[in-house]
Amino acid sequence: MDVTVNWKGRMAFEGKGASGFPVRLNSDITGGQTDSGARPMELIAIGLAGCAGMDVISILLKKQQAVTDFQVLFHGDRARDYPNVFTQAMVEYRFYGVSLDESAILRSIELSVEKYCPVYAMLAKAFSIRSVYKIYDSESKALLKEGEYLHKVGLESDSLSNDQG
Repeated sequence: MDVTVNWKGRMAFEGKGASGFPVRLNSDITGGQTDSGARPMELIAIGLAGCAGMDVISILLKKQQAVTDFQVLFHGDRARDYPNVFTQAMVEYRFYGVSLDESAILRSIELSVEKYCPVYAMLAKAFSIRSVYKIYDSESKALLKEGEYLHKVGLESDSLSNDQG
């Protein structure tokens, strides 16, 4: 993979990869900087959430699950000292739909985490990532079920966990 990042003045940059879509980057608004783009660490988080989300929804649609809305949230803790790397993270999958099958959701998360998402595979080598899910009714928005997918590596017990049923 090749990308090019061009300086646009002050702390602003624009990056482009093979897809050709421009991505604007900037630093925090300090010392008179303008707020004209995403921060690099935000893009890492977006990359993880987007990669996992694409895997999961693709698998669920193949399983003919009636997903009406879907969100992937990322929360990452960062080190206090430079270079302020992520020290741990949680990826939360929120599913809205009609009669969604919890086992299909767990399987889609498992396949993303264990097999398909290269961003997850790479970042999981650098810090701990938890994967949790919530299933909501599409009409009432009521929370129906929630749980956590437990990453297989290093675990001797079953990898699928259901915290609340």
